[in-house]
Amino acid sequence: MTNQVVLSGNTGDILYFMRVLLFTAFLLMGYELSRPNPSSSEKEQAPLLPDTTQERPSLPPWQRKASERAVVKYAASQEKKWRRWNEAMFERSD
Repeated sequence: MTNQVVLSGNTGDILYFMRVLLFTAFLLMGYELSRPNPSSSEKEQAPLLPDTTQERPSLPPWQRKASERAVVKYAASQEKKWRRWNEAMFERSD
């Protein structure tokens, strides 16, 4: 007498079916996520982040001036950093 488990079908068939089912689920999910969302109205939907180029009337004048100075200083420091990096990487000093 042998100890064999009696199954209704081959276990390979079940695993194959599960792999195919998982593959089709991922394929469908990828398709659904890549489709553009139709806009519900004639206007475009609002972006996730507000437009940063707009003037904000709620900011006090001193904060607006401080922000502008910070942006100018940040841009100058980035320019200096990239200029040094460019000189170090591409310009030879013989």
